[in-house]
Amino acid sequence: MSDAPTIRTMGREDVDFAMALATGEGWNSGLSDAESFFAADPEGFFLAELDGRPVGCISAVRYGDGFGFAGLYIMIPEARGRGWGLRLWNHALRRLDGCANIGLDAVPAQEANYVRSGFATAYRSARYEGVAGGTVPESVHRLGEADFADVAAYDRQCFPAPRDAFLRAWLAARGSHAFGVRRGGVLAGYGVIRPCIRGCKVGPLFADDAAAARDLLEALTASVPGETFYLDVARPNRAAVKLAEGLGLTEVFATVRMYTAGQPAVDLDKVFGVTSFELG
Repeated sequence: MSDAPTIRTMGREDVDFAMALATGEGWNSGLSDAESFFAADPEGFFLAELDGRPVGCISAVRYGDGFGFAGLYIMIPEARGRGWGLRLWNHALRRLDGCANIGLDAVPAQEANYVRSGFATAYRSARYEGVAGGTVPESVHRLGEADFADVAAYDRQCFPAPRDAFLRAWLAARGSHAFGVRRGGVLAGYGVIRPCIRGCKVGPLFADDAAAARDLLEALTASVPGETFYLDVARPNRAAVKLAEGLGLTEVFATVRMYTAGQPAVDLDKVFGVTSFELG
């Protein structure tokens, strides 16, 4: 038996293993997340193997040289406490060498560990839970290919780097619903809801203001009536917190957003729902 695992870049099917591992940890992954995640950066996923057996995974997705995001960092229980996870972590960070800024979402219990790796806390996020229903407001329309350029441009206001390949896969993922709202012909926000192991997740939910965000959220939840849904809110956006709590949603989970070079120049006031904790 080998003394330590080898690390290799994942292929597309390996990402299915990573998502299964995440499911085993209770992460409630989206049913089509693997396809969209891999589209974001096919070279950005790594597998630790011991004698051919997978024992851990991590993602280190590059959005050009400006921004990278680390996630999906999981070791199977019997592989923990041996230093193998740190080796995998360091491998991932080397892949992100040269990125002007690197982000991640940490559980609060691990915040101090990431500080030691050079990350600093930017803000905290809360996951809210509710039951879907309602009707689609007249102000909202389903997104199509003709909307993509506007969606990508709007997304750039709310995310630190262009991510067109990811967005195309995310918007077209099986079982997902995507809506936009326009004012005077100009896109004023968009949102996506996708099926997960349990219920559905909203993300992203980006909008000019709370009124547009609420209309989008109504449309998204109306698409999956009766389903439990989750919305991840960045706490600095007080209007987003007020919207979630005003709708009677219940906070069920929390994370810490951390960066190596501080909060990027994005408009958090338009971020009413985080895209995903795995890729930002």
